[in-house]
Amino acid sequence: MILVENNHVARMIPIDGRPRLPQNVRSWTGVSRGHWEGNTLVVETSNFNTDLSTPGSGQPAFWYAMSANMKVTEWFTRVDANTIRYKFTVEDPSTWTKPWTAEMPFLTTVGPIFEHACHEGNRDIGNILTAARVLEKRAAAEAAAKKGSN
Repeated sequence: MILVENNHVARMIPIDGRPRLPQNVRSWTGVSRGHWEGNTLVVETSNFNTDLSTPGSGQPAFWYAMSANMKVTEWFTRVDANTIRYKFTVEDPSTWTKPWTAEMPFLTTVGPIFEHACHEGNRDIGNILTAARVLEKRAAAEAAAKKGSN
């Protein structure tokens, strides 16, 4: 299982060789099947729900361009004790002229991990207050300048 904190999405990824589900069985995160290739977990996902008319489905932006034929293949490779190399390829001949691939490292997080719903309040309150003080000082300076010119 991969748990994505944003919208608390849980992706179940069987790795026991079970067959794929029929094309009419669809999910917001697709239907995934995984297998190991050496020290790399390979996950193939298809059967995405293409009805994204429901706001807040929590999908990446490219999901909104997909067709019912989209397939995503992901590779998770442990590089060292603190890094997983994450690579994925998106295939959807009904949407793109050729498959495309991206890669990024997943790094160990140091420090607290805040719940998605509360993160803004936990981290941004200082920025919000700082910006408010700047606006207050600017308004006071403009008022003083206006008063001095009269």
